[in-house]
Amino acid sequence: GLGARDFFRFFAKKYGDAIFRPGGPAGRSSGGRGGDREFDLWAHGRTGYPFVDANMRELEATGFMSNRGRQNVASFLALDLHVDWRRGADWFESYLVDYDVTANWSNWVFAAGLTSGQRLNRFNVVRQSKVYDPQAAYVRHWLPELRNVPASFAHEPWLMTDEQRQEHGAEAYPLPCLPPSAFVSG
Repeated sequence: GLGARDFFRFFAKKYGDAIFRPGGPAGRSSGGRGGDREFDLWAHGRTGYPFVDANMRELEATGFMSNRGRQNVASFLALDLHVDWRRGADWFESYLVDYDVTANWSNWVFAAGLTSGQRLNRFNVVRQSKVYDPQAAYVRHWLPELRNVPASFAHEPWLMTDEQRQEHGAEAYPLPCLPPSAFVSG
């Protein structure tokens, strides 16, 4: 809303062009070990993590993504895949129909944990998927490969056996690009 818009405008005013620098206002290294492969999987919704993939495919198809989705996919790219967060900010800049420079870049700085004095807010994309899409309606809408998968597997399709993947027509959905154990509390 307007409060968030104003917050990010004041944040950008305070920190100036630091919101565009690799280390953000904090001036810390943001990792950036992830490369083109990880970025491409993320950008095109092929990570094997349904909540991330559904949000990225919605963005590519419509130019929109919910705030919840934006926070999750940004956290996943920067903190889990360790891709330079600025690549994600650039991608959003190219796709979002409601793009705003200060909101976008400031949100990405926060997602990467590069504001001074801010605690890191790493999202567990498996847990978030289960909490905010309990029946997997959103995931199944944007991921046709999972359309016939029961909700009990739709958030964690890697739990299906090969036979179950075939039975539900999910063979084309990718396996996770990161070990699911990275989200043990999911």
